[in-house]
Amino acid sequence: MINVEAIRKQFLVYKKYPNLRFFDSAASSLKHKNVVKAMTDYLSYNGTNVHRGVYSLAQEATDLYEKGRTDVARFIGSNLEEVIFTKSTTHALNMLARGLKDLLQKGDEIVLSGLEHHSNLLPWLELATEQGLIVKWITPEDGKITIPNFKKVLSSRTRLVITHHISNVMGYITPIEKMIELSHKVGAYVVLDAAQSIAYKKLNVANLDVDFVAFSGHKMYGPNGVGVLYGKYKLLELIKPAEFGGEMVDKVILPKSTFKAPPYKFESGTPPIAEVIGLSEAIKFIEKVGQKKLYQHALYLRNYCLDKLKNEPFIEIYNQAENSTLLTFNIEGVHPHDTASFLDQYEVAVRAGHHCNQLTMKYLNQDATNRASFSCYNSIEDCNILIDAILETRNFFKNI
Repeated sequence: MINVEAIRKQFLVYKKYPNLRFFDSAASSLKHKNVVKAMTDYLSYNGTNVHRGVYSLAQEATDLYEKGRTDVARFIGSNLEEVIFTKSTTHALNMLARGLKDLLQKGDEIVLSGLEHHSNLLPWLELATEQGLIVKWITPEDGKITIPNFKKVLSSRTRLVITHHISNVMGYITPIEKMIELSHKVGAYVVLDAAQSIAYKKLNVANLDVDFVAFSGHKMYGPNGVGVLYGKYKLLELIKPAEFGGEMVDKVILPKSTFKAPPYKFESGTPPIAEVIGLSEAIKFIEKVGQKKLYQHALYLRNYCLDKLKNEPFIEIYNQAENSTLLTFNIEGVHPHDTASFLDQYEVAVRAGHHCNQLTMKYLNQDATNRASFSCYNSIEDCNILIDAILETRNFFKNI
């Protein structure tokens, strides 16, 4: 098991809030102290731009920034030129949707599920409207994507398959390996939203043979404001950049300009330099602890809470299968925001709302839910306080 006490010493928030029971890492994880230090050092002692100046300070900034690309490439098993820095998963997916426009024709089919985060849904629906694409929907089964249901919507006209690796509401793992295999057989590209899985599940894009992947730094103990878009190089060469301006230009020859090769043709303007430097430190932390350990720890704590709560009256848990890292629940007759507010009185932080995933709420027949997500800085003691707080909240409202 993970040494939670030692881990907590590496997260500065616990110095200010020593009794914090933080169960909202699926939205944004806490920031590792080395991430904060690396960003602060760059901002304090450098602060110059990258890829432009020939003086020493600018070269130092460029080296640190490109080291971030090297670290990400190693972390996901890609080539350097296949790693594009963005400001978030949402930004990456929007860039990709706009860039793929010229590779799709009216009447082509794209496949989505009814479990997608809005960031992996709305860009594709907008693209479908603009391009006259046909959207096919994978019907969820027990809150999961299943291969039989996927096969029902896959056809010879499918050109894009868009899915998540781990659901941000249900927490279940998608059978992505088989989905990629089947998709490629019909000539479809696969886009994977790995925002929820990137800290927990080893992702080797070459072995997986996935076409595109997007994820964010802030869900992997790193900074806000930085994301990654991975794409196979041969595909990145084909698609157009979605943003234009400084740095991504090769030559401006009126009336038409030429652009640099990937990844730089997709990184217009000043990039998130401090954030990329911080992301390197987050990757180091994950690699040191080990993704398998991080996942097993979260899974153990979540299933501990599940076992204590699943038979309690007036508490409905929507994802009871034991391979989820999330606990998504409601207290009967209590609005999720009221539940979250009561839990906050115990210094317990959970998320309440639709989690940017209204399709899954519709599937659950709920307007909103509470979601507890587990991480390396959570302990059994935290879980016991979470459980007691949920039961106290239920009892309070039932006694009114």
